[in-house]
Amino acid sequence: MSEAQVQPPVEACKALADPVRWAILTRASGVDQVACQELDSLPVSKPTISYHLKILSQAGLISVRRAGRNSYYSLEREALHQVVDALWALAPTPRPLVSGEPAYVNPGRRQRRAAAENSRGMLAAVPEDPMERQEAVILTW
Repeated sequence: MSEAQVQPPVEACKALADPVRWAILTRASGVDQVACQELDSLPVSKPTISYHLKILSQAGLISVRRAGRNSYYSLEREALHQVVDALWALAPTPRPLVSGEPAYVNPGRRQRRAAAENSRGMLAAVPEDPMERQEAVILTW
């Protein structure tokens, strides 16, 4: 998708707000492309599926490739990344890291808690291998 075709995040958010469209995107996310016939198992009629595909396409979230009488739909991952970036621009911190490292944790709080546990003799051994460490991070708006 070129820069000129990028839709505003508002249109993409409107398109994401419907459960049927979300189901279509979920199916498209697991494969390179999804055939229109594979969407027939959705709990809506074929014309309704077509309508939802049109909205997703107009929002720039999917692209269509026609081959004869068949249509194949692909998820526009870059468009979804742009929507996420636009949302994060509204509330820039804390933003989780994509590389699989732990998300943002307030270092001051961590240091105070570690100092308190150490002073009480409760400090547990920290594994040297970072893969053995597990942290639960909850992001809320």
